[in-house]
Amino acid sequence: MQRRSLFLASLALAASASAFAQAGKPIRLIVPYAPGGPLDVTARALAERVKDSLGGPVIIDNKPGGGGNIGSDLIAKAAPDGHTIGIAAVATHAINPWLFSKMPFDAGKDFAPITQMVRVPNVLVMNTETANRLKINSLADLIAYAKKNPGKLNYGSGGNGSAGHLAGEMFKQGAGIFAVHIPYNGGNPAQLALLSGQVDFNIDNLSTASANIKAGKLKPLAVTTAKRSAQLPGVPAISEVIKGFEVDTWWGLVAPAGTPKDVVDKLNAAFTTALKAPETQQRFEQLMAEPVATTPEEFGAFMTRERAKYEPVVKRSGAKVD
Repeated sequence: MQRRSLFLASLALAASASAFAQAGKPIRLIVPYAPGGPLDVTARALAERVKDSLGGPVIIDNKPGGGGNIGSDLIAKAAPDGHTIGIAAVATHAINPWLFSKMPFDAGKDFAPITQMVRVPNVLVMNTETANRLKINSLADLIAYAKKNPGKLNYGSGGNGSAGHLAGEMFKQGAGIFAVHIPYNGGNPAQLALLSGQVDFNIDNLSTASANIKAGKLKPLAVTTAKRSAQLPGVPAISEVIKGFEVDTWWGLVAPAGTPKDVVDKLNAAFTTALKAPETQQRFEQLMAEPVATTPEEFGAFMTRERAKYEPVVKRSGAKVD
């Protein structure tokens, strides 16, 4: 009986791999966010580059809502045959498991990692006029001012439990300062609040903040990556002042758990080759994004570390979505 079960399982795996290999059958790539954002743009760029190597079109399917949970749940519950894959992001697979009281999926068990795709630096920025008025020209100046004037500084974010909020909490704890958190309904309103002087600083995605940095409206004090960013080489990393500080915006590709390893490996080969292509590097650089090609095992281990990193941060912040 056991040998029969093993035989049937092997037939199922072979059938799955054979179905995946059928030329021309499309692959559905679920993006759990709205069209037009960085995740969507990078997914579309890769979809165009892998269609030949995968033998058929890759169709982008945007399923926003629930902080990314709606689309991610569709990925988790899809047939594990390689024809439905999707985007896993820092929010959906590292923050939301601790932020939401009830999750429709298990971020650690319901997905088969394929490869990380992208890493985007975040940057601590101040309104330039505010920075000049307070004589803050560096991260050390900001920390010194906050220590001398406890509670006078505030910072904005795209909402309670957002990446910007949690990065701000990590910065406050590491620096030993206090600043009032002001949540807004999304990243754009938070940036507008900073530009208008309603808040003193934000920790924002570099791709979002870069235009206003170039225009001189925002003053970059530090990037949140472990090392300095090639996009802002003259701007120090927070880790140069707060040892071990590292916060990236990242996303990658996953399939439903149970997708056969040979299928995952084929997907990994196609997408990592596309990520390493010079055309991809150039396109992503325009988005202030760094392509990151990994093995499935490396991406899985990375997401596990990220969940472990954010668990105490979310709990300490008190943020919760019911």
